[in-house]
Amino acid sequence: MRIASACLIALLLAVSTATAAETLGISPTKPAEGPYVEIDGGFMVPYEIDIPGTQVKLSMVPVPGGTRKMGEGAAAYTVKIDPFWMAKTETSWAQYKEFMQLYDLLKQIEGKGIRVVNDDNKVDAITIPTPLYEPTFTFENGEDPEQAAVTMTQYSAMQYSKWISGVTGKQYRLPSEAEWEHAASGGVAGDYSFGDVDKIGDYVWYAENSDGAQQKVGEKKPNQYGLYDMEGNVWEWVLDAYTEETPEALAGKTLTVAEAIQWPTEPFPLCTKGGSWDDEPENCKVTSKLGSHDDDWKASDPNIPLSPWWFTEYPSTCVGFRVIRPLKELPKAEMTKYWDSLPEMLQFDVTDRLNGGRGVLGLVDEKLPEAIKGLND
Repeated sequence: MRIASACLIALLLAVSTATAAETLGISPTKPAEGPYVEIDGGFMVPYEIDIPGTQVKLSMVPVPGGTRKMGEGAAAYTVKIDPFWMAKTETSWAQYKEFMQLYDLLKQIEGKGIRVVNDDNKVDAITIPTPLYEPTFTFENGEDPEQAAVTMTQYSAMQYSKWISGVTGKQYRLPSEAEWEHAASGGVAGDYSFGDVDKIGDYVWYAENSDGAQQKVGEKKPNQYGLYDMEGNVWEWVLDAYTEETPEALAGKTLTVAEAIQWPTEPFPLCTKGGSWDDEPENCKVTSKLGSHDDDWKASDPNIPLSPWWFTEYPSTCVGFRVIRPLKELPKAEMTKYWDSLPEMLQFDVTDRLNGGRGVLGLVDEKLPEAIKGLND
């Protein structure tokens, strides 16, 4: 009996170890060096993957769980944050252009009548940004593959995260405002993750050192969690609507991330975080935020309805994003809100564009890269 029990214990340990070893970004043993986050059954560690079907990689680093105080004074509230991985850098043009190229590829798939989107599988479908009407605006500050990608809408960034999720089989999404601030702080209290504002030039691309354009990602020093350019370079999309004041319903409460997200109910303003290459230090703090304004940011868009995927005016040339991957996965039905949630007016715009043939809706899953390869067979 003792032998049988010992064998059972050994088997369970082996299975547990194998499971941890096979989980992307989790090590069953404590790393000898480098960042890690201890969790039940292992350690979250940095990882890098090839994005399936592309020539680019995605590098992620672990961010520990904790709490984040949001707001000030009597209106403040606390958000409980679970561990997650976050992209080491802002999404680059090299990465985002792979997403943009899917427009023509999914059009070809649509034309061949394969991988047809229907009511049963529509939950796995995405829209792709249409070809740029005026590329010179989007690329006016450069399109180096290592520069931060800019001028995409929050919706486009959400669809990008759904694409990455589909082809990898893992759940990636935009961070909430609370998650973003928690990661940006690097665990350091105060306005900046690096402490004294006098150190800003070592960590941040801002108005005084950026030469008037977004820079290559990852060239400044990282914060304590190993994240680059959280402050400065480009403002970064989060899931939340932009609010000047804390909603009364949240004041004084302790909430989960899901409970704290201010889901947009109007097309704008939506929230971006962290400041940019064109901002002064006071706007490049961990708590800094900027609200989008579609009427102004799409002023020269000739489309009717206006593009749900692109902006055409400054300051959108200072706006990009990065993705996170939560440790705890959600049922796919719950993830739909993080990928596809849109205010009613924007949903109308997307539907109108698709119905008019000025957009494409295609399935994204782990079979997509092979389907794209088959287009040339």
